[in-house]
Amino acid sequence: MPAQVPLTKVETQPGPNRPDVAVVQGFVGSLLMWMGSLGVGWLSLASAELRRNPVIIWLRFEPAGAVLSVLLLALGGMLLIRAWLRLGQRLNGWSDETRPYVLKAIVAWTIPLAAALPLFSRDVFAYIAQGQVMVAKLNPYVDGYSQISNYLQIGADDLWAQSPTPYGPVFLWIEEGIVRITGGHPDTSIILFRVVALIGVALCVYFVPKLAELHSINANRALWLTVANPLFLINFVAAIHNDSLMIGLALAGLYFAATRRPLLGILLITLSVGIKPITLIFLPFVGLMWAGRGASWPRRFLYWFLTAGLSLGMLWIMGMVNTFGFGWVGALSTPGSVWIWYAPIGFMGLVIATLGDAVGLNGWDITNAFNTLARVASLVIIALQIFRGDHSRLVRRLAFAFAAIVLLSPMIQSWYVVWLIPLFAVTGIRDDWQVKFLYFTVAFFMVYAITDQLDIFPYFDLSLMMARQVAAVVALAFALYLVFVDRSTKVLFRKCYRPLEPGQLH
Repeated sequence: MPAQVPLTKVETQPGPNRPDVAVVQGFVGSLLMWMGSLGVGWLSLASAELRRNPVIIWLRFEPAGAVLSVLLLALGGMLLIRAWLRLGQRLNGWSDETRPYVLKAIVAWTIPLAAALPLFSRDVFAYIAQGQVMVAKLNPYVDGYSQISNYLQIGADDLWAQSPTPYGPVFLWIEEGIVRITGGHPDTSIILFRVVALIGVALCVYFVPKLAELHSINANRALWLTVANPLFLINFVAAIHNDSLMIGLALAGLYFAATRRPLLGILLITLSVGIKPITLIFLPFVGLMWAGRGASWPRRFLYWFLTAGLSLGMLWIMGMVNTFGFGWVGALSTPGSVWIWYAPIGFMGLVIATLGDAVGLNGWDITNAFNTLARVASLVIIALQIFRGDHSRLVRRLAFAFAAIVLLSPMIQSWYVVWLIPLFAVTGIRDDWQVKFLYFTVAFFMVYAITDQLDIFPYFDLSLMMARQVAAVVALAFALYLVFVDRSTKVLFRKCYRPLEPGQLH
């Protein structure tokens, strides 16, 4: 695919200025998060060995230990954000010599999080329970993991216990394989699921710079915006979401399709779809890449048909092998049946429901209709991006289409946002309101994550609500400090920001 006109103009700036300071600061932040995870990270009831550890006993079952864990987690998470911002400042100019520092930061910040107890999500325990569903020869698209007698001991969230899995056949095989290897032991299973997540991280480390170079975008800055990003690390390493492998495979497939290796690209994207079907959105754009610049409409439709046929054919074969067919299609609504207050559509739906009830109407019926209109709007935007636009901007058009799916949904999770960051980073995030919006987004979701899911022992005076309030105060205060007080970082949030000179970097 021809190179896209760059959206980010890289000016000549002084070279790296003591970036190791930021790398060490981020390592300390990640280390604090690791320590905090021992007290408030998710721990299975079946983890007998860990639960007998005297340090973990004090951190989890004494109020003082729990408070300390909350403080360590909150301070560590916000310190990691500061380190990420400062690393970007210290790598002025983003020359070729900055790549080793970005890679060093990714490794240093990943290691403590990779050793932490699961943070910010219990999904990994659901993966284990779903693996047991597969081992038991049940149909995961029909039978929830409530069919497994010990799922509460595993640590899986009861909220989704009777829901069909929304994952594709590839991830079902991964779940089954890990459970067979470990016998379903939670601690060992978590290690292997983290290895799978780290493979996804490695794919992103490798392919993000390559995609950026295709678009004449600074590859080192794109890597910093994407993989060194704290939001990426907490969701794909600390929380162990399978989205890591999903997006890693999708980016790899996109790169090969863009470099005239469409069959390999379609294979990798199909594997990504086999983890989470959301990346089906990549296929029409890959078809356009395959058709080539200036393709006629008949040629475009031919290559769309070929792309869809190859991908769906592979998925059909997978369905035949696992005997579940396309059962995942009916399960796609599982995570979409809820809403959250900070999602624009979710918030507007709440307002509509409240006003509707106030005037004697069925407010939630109106909200459901509104949510349907939002989904239709997202489909219209996707269609416009597929059928209209410059061929050299195909990946940017894909980014907008993917963003429409995420932003026009009543439910937005922080890892949904991480899906989008690589696509925008490799096609250009300007050093103006665009990167500032990313800074605020990362800070918001870090504060939210720190306060949202904490594994607090329910039988002492420190309640879950109180722990969340402590975490919120600390994290929000640190965020405000970064924006308004810290002389090194507050300049990043000003209307007009220019990179600091070496003498101003501390």
